[in-house]
Amino acid sequence: MAYYNPEPKYEHGDQLKVGILLANLGTPDAPTAQALRPYLRQFLSDTRVVEIPKAIWWFILNGIILVIRPKKSAEKYAQVWTKEGSPLLAHAQKQSQLLCELLGQKIQSPFAVELGMSYGNPSMQSAIAKLRTQHCDRILVMPLYPQYAASSTASAMDAVFRVLLKTRNQPAIRSIRNYHDHPAYIAALAATVRDHWQSHGKPSKLVISFHGVPKVHLTSGDPYHCQCHKTGRLLAEALDLAKDEYMVAFQSRFGKQEWLKPYLASTLAALGQAKTKRIDVICPGFSSDCLETLEEIAIEGQHIFQSNGGGEYYYIPALNENQAWIEAMATITLENLSGWVTADWDEVRAQKQAEMTQLRALAISQITHN
Repeated sequence: MAYYNPEPKYEHGDQLKVGILLANLGTPDAPTAQALRPYLRQFLSDTRVVEIPKAIWWFILNGIILVIRPKKSAEKYAQVWTKEGSPLLAHAQKQSQLLCELLGQKIQSPFAVELGMSYGNPSMQSAIAKLRTQHCDRILVMPLYPQYAASSTASAMDAVFRVLLKTRNQPAIRSIRNYHDHPAYIAALAATVRDHWQSHGKPSKLVISFHGVPKVHLTSGDPYHCQCHKTGRLLAEALDLAKDEYMVAFQSRFGKQEWLKPYLASTLAALGQAKTKRIDVICPGFSSDCLETLEEIAIEGQHIFQSNGGGEYYYIPALNENQAWIEAMATITLENLSGWVTADWDEVRAQKQAEMTQLRALAISQITHN
């Protein structure tokens, strides 16, 4: 059995391209327990995601979680599934297409854009294979996680490097570590909020909620907590909010250990008990709406807040295909593609160079065989 994956077909003179790999978490193929089981196994087996000794975690995962959770998760996915399939996948695919179209207006040199998931489909391996089939010898990886975390950004890069471990002719790789404070990203978030407020008015308080991680990640050196707070502060400043008009919280706690605080569920309950007239919740850590935002935040969050006496509740959608976000993606990628792409690429000259390369390769081949 060969150690390396097969190389894509290549002939001298083929036009080389730059690849842009958008990396996201992933999603099951269908809202069913059968589809959830392998997806959850892959996701929860990642040591970046669950930092529990493997021997202990194996029994918990296979003996409890994968027995109980697939059915419950499938029921939640069914609530948010769309005609286009998984909302996260549908939005991410549209983002890829729109980014490709916008970059095509800004650069002339050849490039390609593909979407890859850390877990599920389209896999990171299939995305990289597509880029290499298009002769991409340089790849920029853009994790769709604005705030760096070992459990998300680093996990996506791990998935990329696992593919490269099995690649004989490796492409050059660049990666975007984070863009939590990038002006274009903050501006896109602010535009989304303003659009929402233009239709619904301003709330009593804006709750800026991020996906939670265990507190030990922070104390072990993960910068995620600090980057989340900086995003929250910069967004509030862009919206001209006073300190008492917004707050940062963390959602999706799992297990019994302490996670980053304040917990969103407790925060919503307290705001409800205080008879807050209206709150809006936004989740800046998500470029696309998904199960977590559409079910946990939009549905469960509203129930917690209003069942505790709160008034109006709005979830502000993720960036999705917002034009300001697509422009921000283009800005961020172009900054990281410096030297790899150009606006003055000449197709005719490139074709002549390709023909010369073919002739040289043919001449060398004839000498070799004589």
